[in-house]
Amino acid sequence: MTIALKDQWIWDSWYFREGDTWHGYFLKADKALLDPERRHLNVSQGHATSTDLVHWQHHGTCFEPAKSPAWDDSTTWTGSVVCDESGLYHLFYTGTCLAENSLYQRVGHATSTDLHHWQRVSDGLCLDLVGENAAYYEHQHQKGFWHDRAMRDPWVMKDPKGEGWLMFFTARAPGIDEANAGGAIGFATSDNLYDWELQPPVFVGSFGQLEVPQVFAIGERWYCLFCTSSQHWSEAYTASQAGKLVTGNHYLIADHPRGPWQVAPGAFFDGENPCHRYAARILETEKGHCILGFHDQDKQGFVGEILDPVAIEVDAAGLLNVTENKKDND
Repeated sequence: MTIALKDQWIWDSWYFREGDTWHGYFLKADKALLDPERRHLNVSQGHATSTDLVHWQHHGTCFEPAKSPAWDDSTTWTGSVVCDESGLYHLFYTGTCLAENSLYQRVGHATSTDLHHWQRVSDGLCLDLVGENAAYYEHQHQKGFWHDRAMRDPWVMKDPKGEGWLMFFTARAPGIDEANAGGAIGFATSDNLYDWELQPPVFVGSFGQLEVPQVFAIGERWYCLFCTSSQHWSEAYTASQAGKLVTGNHYLIADHPRGPWQVAPGAFFDGENPCHRYAARILETEKGHCILGFHDQDKQGFVGEILDPVAIEVDAAGLLNVTENKKDND
């Protein structure tokens, strides 16, 4: 089974585990829109639960854009969920507003006591590209260069070597002549999950966009999973892959989440999978690590369902392999 809805498309997703229950959160939009490209500006967040990542119980809409006027009255896009020391749950999400034609992305914050019902903290806004370190980012929309001002897909985690919290997000760096060489993993820090300080990005280059980042460790090595389109590879990265362009999921590697990060060597990680998996997440279960993401395209076009999890392996060099891809290549 997949996470699927008869009357709605589903795409980006993120997960939180409590005990034996996985909480899956995802973007969704009505198929009555007919054109799946319209889903991005007609979005809400859905919620489902599972004990095995295969069989899911749906719980409807759990979060959606604010009533106008508001900084997030247009979209509430991809995010992540964490729990603090008191047991309060925190959702960090991407927001845009109608007054700016949904072009400027910012990070929002909501909390919950039950993982089902979310309330914005004040007006919800918790981080923007402002202040001293904003100079490290493309903080103004450049018409004709990109379709947006990127600051989205926040991934929040505890600092493994400190008492604070770390946030990673999709961004772009300024002053890069090649549009596809300015993609960045943005970075911010907090002592308490409420007050965030923008930091310089932890990675810039190789792609025009590194979407939906997820930072995690396996053993002593740290990974930053991301997804990107074949249209957004830099000239240098394209050359490193002998021009074999694919769309899908790849990752950065480091010894610590603060970096320095580098693109994983070798072949692109997950770009020729059978179901065009995109915006993937890697989760740790009792059986090992697995990857799941949404089914992007088939012969009829956009699909919009979350695929079942597939096992991944870590080889002797610390590089990731998807077992279904490895089998197809054997």
